[in-house]
Amino acid sequence: MIYVALRMLTGDRGKYFGIVMGLTFASFLITQQMAIFVGLMTRTYGFITDSALADVWVMDPKVQFVDDIKPLQDTQLLRVRGIEGVEWAVPLYKGILKARLDNGNFQACNVVGLDDATLIGGPATMIEGALADLRRADGVIIDEAGAKGKLARKGPDGIAIPLKVGSTVELNDHRAVVVGICRVSRTFQSQPVVYTTYTRATTFAPMERKLLSFIQAKARPGITPKELASRIAKGTTLAAYTKPEFESLTISYFMKYTGIPINFGIAVLLGFLVGTAIAGQTFYNFTLENLKHFAALKAMGATNGTLLVMVVLQALLVGGIGYGFGTGLAAMFGRAVGTNTELAFRLPWQILCGTGGAIAVICTFAALLSLIKVIRLEPAIVFKG
Repeated sequence: MIYVALRMLTGDRGKYFGIVMGLTFASFLITQQMAIFVGLMTRTYGFITDSALADVWVMDPKVQFVDDIKPLQDTQLLRVRGIEGVEWAVPLYKGILKARLDNGNFQACNVVGLDDATLIGGPATMIEGALADLRRADGVIIDEAGAKGKLARKGPDGIAIPLKVGSTVELNDHRAVVVGICRVSRTFQSQPVVYTTYTRATTFAPMERKLLSFIQAKARPGITPKELASRIAKGTTLAAYTKPEFESLTISYFMKYTGIPINFGIAVLLGFLVGTAIAGQTFYNFTLENLKHFAALKAMGATNGTLLVMVVLQALLVGGIGYGFGTGLAAMFGRAVGTNTELAFRLPWQILCGTGGAIAVICTFAALLSLIKVIRLEPAIVFKG
């Protein structure tokens, strides 16, 4: 019966490929849009991910996400260092400053000021130079994408000339010398990232009464980050989050207050509906055209259970093929665009499971439409006409 079911399915090549193509398109669209959505959400907390040494992030209680800077007084750093269980605590400046380009235009940059003594929180991957070079006079490290893209100089022929070690930039009317090029996670706004020391960053920044953006703390051995965060919150009345908690806080903000989930949700729903419509209708028409064959099998003694197994097998086969082609195309698309480009793309295994579930629902719906006709089928139909 399995052989007969497969022969019936592939007998009409046009309808067979139509079902497979419909499921492939649905699988590709669902996987691609979900992967771009996850990639975009990942970029919202990319800065937190890059700062891997700190166990706890301390900030103003009103901070809603990583780019929502509400500065603290410098004395708060001493209070955090005085909490029992803190191995070390360092200041961190994070702000948006304007860089003046050669053509007179301005480019907003994410400026990160690291602790002068330890440089904790700096980029993990250096392409040129070394992190310690930040201690040179007016030294800054610029991310690779920014150096090649928005901060690059324009040559006489109009071709972009990337910044390199030794180049100078002007940040908020202050001279800065590039001492290194690094590779960091793309930011949500895709702005250039500039690293320097905390003292120099506060010099570059406009004069304010408070300039301390975050405090990064490390837990002593034997104390969990969760426990240390609780101690800091109780001892200082500041907000203290572990790294995963701060990432979740940032994602929650973008999920709640932006239209990103709705926009991508509509695209995913569209792919699901298109796949359901194409696969369901085509598979149903395929069943209608093969009713006489099912009736003949029923007249020869095949039970409803046997016929149902045949229909389900046909649905699972086209669903598996469509799912494989669709997710494969989405993975190839992601590999082609890359993971560190303007287009965010991230494909964890959870997305593949979600796409598989969606395709299973589509195939189940298509099979149910056909099963109703098969169950109600009278064997005598084979003798008509």
